[in-house]
Amino acid sequence: MNRTLVGRRSALAAPLALAAAGALAFGTAAAAPTAAPTAAAPTVATATTALPVVDMARVLAAAQVEPRCGDRAGLSDNASTKLVQSALRAKSISTTVDGWYGNGTTSSYATWQRRLGYSGIDANGLPGVTSLTKLGTNRFTVAHKVSTGSRFSSYGGKRVNDRTRQMLAAADAKVAFAIRLSQGSYNPGGVSASAGTHDGGGVVDISVSGLTSTQRWQLVKALRTVGFAAWLRTPAQGFSYHVHAVAIGDPDIWQKDGGHVARDQVCDYYIGRNGLASHAADNTPTSYRVPFTWWERYKGL
Repeated sequence: MNRTLVGRRSALAAPLALAAAGALAFGTAAAAPTAAPTAAAPTVATATTALPVVDMARVLAAAQVEPRCGDRAGLSDNASTKLVQSALRAKSISTTVDGWYGNGTTSSYATWQRRLGYSGIDANGLPGVTSLTKLGTNRFTVAHKVSTGSRFSSYGGKRVNDRTRQMLAAADAKVAFAIRLSQGSYNPGGVSASAGTHDGGGVVDISVSGLTSTQRWQLVKALRTVGFAAWLRTPAQGFSYHVHAVAIGDPDIWQKDGGHVARDQVCDYYIGRNGLASHAADNTPTSYRVPFTWWERYKGL
């Protein structure tokens, strides 16, 4: 009897073993007949949204042109300026979000700088890399950053910042004579006739002693080409001959008494004026004029 049962079990087991082997051969596992099917875990979709970008160089150019000249679409800064204005408003600083970096936005940005603990030249209402980056936290990123570098650099023995020094060197390479400064930057109260324009960074006066008339205009053109608002000052305007130049987009443009003469000279240059109190037409011959630009754009950044 035992033999018969064993024989039957062996006979039944053989085909089952063959079926299991076949299943394994084809990469399938035999499921237990009583096991419930396992539901697949749901897939959670995660999407990272990139933050919008503020073009710092364009915003700075607008911040120097638009307070006096009004909103200028040609600077193509409006989208970036709106992001800055929205971020200021989010910090509970009263600001109109319209893309115009006018006096209101300048004042609002200075409030933000003071909130960060800055004062004087560092609370001038013009964005600096640190203050703009902090303002944009979780709101926007900053492209085309503009940095002055050291404020204690020099050119020909006159104090300038690194950005201005690089610009002067680039202009110097475009003319056949040496650029010689008669007044540098960061010189508050140094020359009364300068009306405070040299109190901060980015502004220089250049000697034209010994240069021909043609060379003087060549100097103006070279400076303008690399991103300066530059004019030849003349005795007819009440000055001895020299070239006055403002580095467009320099975040250190500042006036100790709270004025904005140097900043507003950039507006005058943009609209073809002389940068003086008269706001008369630019006296530069047409052949020595160049399109409006700034250092970072000139470098292709």
